[in-house]
Amino acid sequence: MYAAPHPDRLSLTFSALADPTRRAILARLSSGETSVTDLAEPFDMSLPAITKHLKVLERAGLISRSREAQWRPCKLEAEPLQHAAEWVEHYRQFWEERFDRLENYLATLQPDPHQPQPSQKKTKKGKK
Repeated sequence: MYAAPHPDRLSLTFSALADPTRRAILARLSSGETSVTDLAEPFDMSLPAITKHLKVLERAGLISRSREAQWRPCKLEAEPLQHAAEWVEHYRQFWEERFDRLENYLATLQPDPHQPQPSQKKTKKGKK
């Protein structure tokens, strides 16, 4: 049975994922650690704006930041994504089961193509 993570954690994850810039940042981090400056490069926004996005991702536990001398690498933390995927998977299975039941029900309403069907033709009385 599915055991949901703490709802606030899940809310933080989905809230962080709601923004396309943050999803793009996570996609870049899936290739490995990257500096804040490198993360900011493809976006048409200021470094402070990128930093705000990083803080949201960090608060949600989706990234971690460290300091190595002057380099401030960011790293993807996948555990919250795993919890979100498990939550979504639970409902995917729910809907698949519902659709399977609907398909089975609709099949009971359809005539069996292997069974002979009564003729649809109407004949006139007394004539064959």
